[in-house]
Amino acid sequence: MAGAEIEVGKRLVRVGGDKGLSLGERLSNHFHRLTWTTPLHALRLKGRFPLKLLAVPTDPVPGNRHIGQWLLSGTMRWQGETVALDDLDMSGAGYSAGFSDYLQRFEWLRDLAATGSRAQAAPVAEQLMRKWLAAHGEHVSDAAWRMDLCGWRILFWTANAPLILSSTDLIYRSAVLNALARMARHLDRGADRAPQGNARVSAWTGVVAAGLLIPGGDHRLAFGEAGLQRALAAGFSEDGGAIARSPHDQIDAILLLSMLGQVYAARRRETPDFIENVKQRAVSALLGITMGDGGLSSWQGSGPVASDRIEQVVAASAVRTRPLRQARDWGYQRLSAGGTVMVMDAAPPPASRLGGTGCASTLAFELSDGTQRLIVNCGGSRGSTGIPSELTQGLRTTAAHSTLTVGDSNSTAILADGALGQGVNTIEIDRQELEGGSRIDASHDGYARRYGFIHKRTLALSGNGRELRGEDALLPSPRRRRRSSGAAFAIRFHLAPGVEVTPTADGQAALLRIDHGPLWQFRCRGGTLTVEESLWVDAAGRPRPTVQFVVSGVAPAGGASIGWLLKRAG
Repeated sequence: MAGAEIEVGKRLVRVGGDKGLSLGERLSNHFHRLTWTTPLHALRLKGRFPLKLLAVPTDPVPGNRHIGQWLLSGTMRWQGETVALDDLDMSGAGYSAGFSDYLQRFEWLRDLAATGSRAQAAPVAEQLMRKWLAAHGEHVSDAAWRMDLCGWRILFWTANAPLILSSTDLIYRSAVLNALARMARHLDRGADRAPQGNARVSAWTGVVAAGLLIPGGDHRLAFGEAGLQRALAAGFSEDGGAIARSPHDQIDAILLLSMLGQVYAARRRETPDFIENVKQRAVSALLGITMGDGGLSSWQGSGPVASDRIEQVVAASAVRTRPLRQARDWGYQRLSAGGTVMVMDAAPPPASRLGGTGCASTLAFELSDGTQRLIVNCGGSRGSTGIPSELTQGLRTTAAHSTLTVGDSNSTAILADGALGQGVNTIEIDRQELEGGSRIDASHDGYARRYGFIHKRTLALSGNGRELRGEDALLPSPRRRRRSSGAAFAIRFHLAPGVEVTPTADGQAALLRIDHGPLWQFRCRGGTLTVEESLWVDAAGRPRPTVQFVVSGVAPAGGASIGWLLKRAG
């Protein structure tokens, strides 16, 4: 069973100095998008008008009935952002990126369908569809015709065909079907130009779905399956993790493949093995970063997605598997025993070219006791609204994660334009499964260039889950360019809301009280413990005030070692 085996022993990981897309690549992509508005591209999108769909696939994910009722009442809502349907701007201008994607993907059709009344829902769907056709049906633009959006839209249009094609207006029906065919031709010619990762997977998924559902699509289907296989190979690591290392991307990828599986089922065809294999591994990897409450831990710009959402995603995939305990390539390690779960980031941030939400979180961890979260990271802004841009950038810093910082700086630089700069280049990982528990020794060189130190972190969870023993060491780097004169360090432990911390007078220990939960004791040596304010972005995308305790000190040129212990009392 996936996730059952652990590869013990040391592993060295080196990453290249990715600086994002080159100037030539950016110019090429920009020029490609400019060609969308040319008469030549308009000519390429012309073709036979389809008269019908060959099948209507089932959407494997239930919509949000509450949001659907808002749509029936004339308002579109997404994560607290609301717009009256009469005022809805189909260009997406002025909306958050998340709301705009929700609008342009037509993901709202799922929520509208959840109301259960086609008689009421179809007129609303048709109203919005007519607005979209007027704005984008014949005019190709980045706002609506981005490759990944087209892939998602083909899936949502076809799964909700009864809502958008129930009209007796033959001209309107023809316009919808023609727009669907135009999107398929648009993807035929540009899917491989979509950014590597989920965007390219989405684009090729749209090609395959169109090949299955639009008459005369056998050639497109073969072409699309070959393209999708390439996109999946480039977009996922061997252990099933999305290359952007984002749990948000992981969920989207599983949903894409699950919806595509329903398209194959609607045509009574077997889903190709290469799709099922990736989906199987992806679900196991996603479950590997869940905490004791069933929700996600917070990594790479993604917040703590709630357990009911994860249950929906797994149910939609129809995959039964165990959590992956060791994702060496995706970069997450999981220790669990006696109801205690610990998830650790044991990899560098994703390459800059893979997205702008990468975080300097290497060697951070989260910890839960049963369904109670104890140690967390501050979270991410993906799927949130109302978070100021300054806070969005702050959530990406090393200090926003439960790990060590040197000189109040990031282990991997976050540049002014949001791109990731120099930092973690080499990571060593050594995992051992012992009779008395599990242990991970990991180190990174993110502070070697600036401060001359290697950060080594050891985490050991006892076999009964009652103790997490840790050590953070700053070791002199053998490759340091200049002799270090020492540096200030801080090890941060961000606490989940509802966890109360009481430090002892000697600055070496604290008691952690969980609401309606057990008492934990914390002890340390090699630093001084203080309590500071913090925040945590919850599953609804809302920043909530909380606290952190910080073990700080100054490491001399020869390095420092800070040992600590979290122990459940009683």
